[in-house]
Amino acid sequence: MIAMKENKEIFVRLERCMGCRSCEMACAVEHSTSKNLISSISEKPVPVRLLYVEKAEGRNVPMICRHCEDAPCVAVCRTGALVQDSISGVVERIEENCMGCWMCAMICPYGVVGRKKEVRMAVKCDRCKSLEVPACVAACPTGALIYSTQRVFAEMMRKEAAARIAREARGLAKA
Repeated sequence: MIAMKENKEIFVRLERCMGCRSCEMACAVEHSTSKNLISSISEKPVPVRLLYVEKAEGRNVPMICRHCEDAPCVAVCRTGALVQDSISGVVERIEENCMGCWMCAMICPYGVVGRKKEVRMAVKCDRCKSLEVPACVAACPTGALIYSTQRVFAEMMRKEAAARIAREARGLAKA
């Protein structure tokens, strides 16, 4: 039996996000020229964040590229600027191919393809391919962003749910 390699994804735990935007700042710094918070502030063009924290129904929601299995942004890109790695599934941008038509931004079901207007180019999460753990995940102080395989994440959630149920059952037994 051949074991399939599981790819890691970024999972969002909404109940833990406090809206501090540390993920946004870490993302912008990681994608800056200097890779330094202080220096990146004065860079031209200004570094852009590739994920966004928005408020929805009273909750903070980190909006991040899901690197869709059948990515509509890749399908609509006329110039081949967006390609999907067949092994990792990560949708990557080939900068020199992007003409800034922003069709990818218009079709993205999550609204996470941004625009770098100064240079007329679409930008999106690349999962910080040069890092072992994406900058946004490493910067999250509450663990709202998790970089893991689906199997490991599901097991972690199962264990947390079992522990919560056990705590609640102990509380009911005392009453």
